[in-house]
Amino acid sequence: MHFGDLAMFQMGAVYVLILITLVLYATEAMPLELTSFWVICSLLVLFHLFPVPDAYGNNQLSAKVLLSGFANPALLTVLALLVLGEGLARTGVLDSVAVFVHTVAKGRPGLAIAIALLVVVVVSAFLNNIPVVVIFVPIMQALASKIGKPSSRYMMSLSFAAILGGMTTLIGSSTNLLVSSALIKLGEPGFEFFSFTIPGLVVAGVGLIYVMFVQPLILPDRVTYDGEASGTSAKQFQAQVKVIAGSKLDGMASVSGFFPDLKGITVLMVIRNDEQFFPPYDDIVLNESDILVVAATRELLAELLGEDPALLRPDLANAKEYERKQIAQAWHKGEQTMAEAMVKPHSHYVGKTIKQIDFKRASNTMIIGIERRSSMKRTRVTETPLEAGDILLIQGEEQRMDDLRNNKDILLMEWSSSNLPKPYHAKRAALIFAGVVGCAGSGILPTEIAALAGAAVMVLGGALSLERAFKAIDPQIIMLIAAALSLGVAMEVTGGAAFLSHSMIVALGGASGPIILSAFFLLVAILANVMSTKATAVLFTPIAVAVARELNLPVEPFAVAVVFAANCSFASPVGYQTNLLVMAPGHYRFVDYIKYGTPLILICWLAFSLFAPWWYGL
Repeated sequence: MHFGDLAMFQMGAVYVLILITLVLYATEAMPLELTSFWVICSLLVLFHLFPVPDAYGNNQLSAKVLLSGFANPALLTVLALLVLGEGLARTGVLDSVAVFVHTVAKGRPGLAIAIALLVVVVVSAFLNNIPVVVIFVPIMQALASKIGKPSSRYMMSLSFAAILGGMTTLIGSSTNLLVSSALIKLGEPGFEFFSFTIPGLVVAGVGLIYVMFVQPLILPDRVTYDGEASGTSAKQFQAQVKVIAGSKLDGMASVSGFFPDLKGITVLMVIRNDEQFFPPYDDIVLNESDILVVAATRELLAELLGEDPALLRPDLANAKEYERKQIAQAWHKGEQTMAEAMVKPHSHYVGKTIKQIDFKRASNTMIIGIERRSSMKRTRVTETPLEAGDILLIQGEEQRMDDLRNNKDILLMEWSSSNLPKPYHAKRAALIFAGVVGCAGSGILPTEIAALAGAAVMVLGGALSLERAFKAIDPQIIMLIAAALSLGVAMEVTGGAAFLSHSMIVALGGASGPIILSAFFLLVAILANVMSTKATAVLFTPIAVAVARELNLPVEPFAVAVVFAANCSFASPVGYQTNLLVMAPGHYRFVDYIKYGTPLILICWLAFSLFAPWWYGL
């Protein structure tokens, strides 16, 4: 085959692979990771049989080059940020952000929604936005309920706010990191931490006006037949709490017959030296060794466990203070799980109390609460005879909880299992993340080194177990990014990027730089809603560089256009993962994203098209 014909064949083959990949990503005919794996294998076979030699005869698209995406600094940075985000979520740092929103709003739900969206934008600038959205979904549902609106009015705005926030810094989105990495491979300087923060704030700010003030008015009212879900379990468990010296309960006083400081927790009975007190409580100040029988949701009981495991665990409550601290520290280091289990009919537990079945010794887990369909007597939980159908709230290490599947007396409800937060390590996790942002933002360390070091310290410092760190790493992201990087380098080496850029310039008929930049942004934004944002970013970065070079213009505005446009995945639920996260809570349909996301794409496009030429001096 003639050299020119071979070059055209190689470039055409890459285009065909890209088109097939686009179709497979858009239709999800195969899982995304399987499609990505197929792409990589196809490229390996293609360029092994039809190599692209350099001046020295070496294959420019060898297996080493095509597989280098797996060791790409941008990919490793993304994975490290996922681990950091998991550490912040697991230690309850993000929950404290939610508490801050409620505090600032001072009981005004409408204001709280606006503050929440602003907080999401700010936090998403420095953190993977998936855990941010996960934390704020139930908060937005609860706030919407308080103002008498369905959550469908706000869920999409939540996702879009997170995406807009991710446009403002280098680590705000994996897309940003991939574009920066691709620029370096193409011989251009990569982005610094705040390289595009000013134009990002302009685009995000204009977009946020639509998200905060227009979308809530035009989004559909949708509720399920059962009404709105609260986002958290409303099931009330009866639990037994022992007041520990120095705990937040020690010295807590009743006000107007109740304990307002125990928000969401109903105190059913106070036991002091075998004397029982029932509500309303007249000027009672809780003392060490008082026992409270309370009713609360599992979420609130989980918070109590996280603050001090001794509160709900008699084995710790009866220990000496130094022993209790040692045991509590060991408890915090372990990966603690909470799950629900139902007492089976004809179970040996029926008619026996928690003390009598000696559940802790038999299973190395603790029953911390009981939920019963019928009313329960106000008595110590440990002295309540169990009945068939009782739901037991159980806490213990993951491995011990797995062993409960073999218990013939209870039925473990698999769906109910969730990991408990580790607020004991919250300050440590927050400091680690602040250190990563500080080192990367100031330039003391490159972003990839700061992120990887932070992830390592998060695990070594005990804020996150190694197992949870590995679970935070999504294999789909690894395969998708590696495949996109392989396609990007293949398109660059075969001349496909240069060909497309030249064709685009010719098609625009010698238009000015700002017009070409604007058209380029719109093209990337459209494709970002058809295929993956990450794949779009990697594939169009070489084209952006080629267009800028051919026009003899700065590369940076075209690279930034790729960053912003690829992040404009507002018109499809599959374009960005946060869109999928809010689809079910908001009861959205696919077409809703097209109807209410397309205006935001156009707003961002116009904002960028008007601001970027002036900012970059085009």
